[in-house]
Amino acid sequence: MNTNGSTAIRPAAPDPSSTPEDLTPLERRLLNEFQHHLPLSPTPFAEMAERLGCSESQILQLLEDLQQRGFISRVGPVFRPCGIGASMLVATTVPEDELEKIANFISSYDEVNHNYERQHRLNLWFVVTAPDQGHLERVLEDMEHFTGLDLVRLPLVREYHIDLGFPLWC
Repeated sequence: MNTNGSTAIRPAAPDPSSTPEDLTPLERRLLNEFQHHLPLSPTPFAEMAERLGCSESQILQLLEDLQQRGFISRVGPVFRPCGIGASMLVATTVPEDELEKIANFISSYDEVNHNYERQHRLNLWFVVTAPDQGHLERVLEDMEHFTGLDLVRLPLVREYHIDLGFPLWC
């Protein structure tokens, strides 16, 4: 996670019916150039548009389209873990035949940043963020209730900076 409170476009796992070949050159530039350092200003989308040589309304429409097509999960701030509010890494063991269904359910929560499969007994890992520890715990209890799974809470012991940005497409 970014430790300096910057903003970013976060890539998502695209809808299987959408492929990188479906992206226009402008969409590719938008995704590549703004994974980090969205302009921190009263008019960030206008500044992005100026840099990319298009209009602010085009940027807003592109971001909406990219989100609907599953190419991005969110546009917004990235804060140091527990720098504002509460956050936690969580893992669980999901039967293989239910993994996709459970992962989609977990991802449906606004508080979930991302989730991913791991080759481990605990095969689904995700990060939950919330305004405070009580809210975070209520979300996790809700997930446990509806999935019937035990969630392993992995609180932050030592912080590591992992830059999740990378060139997506040439």
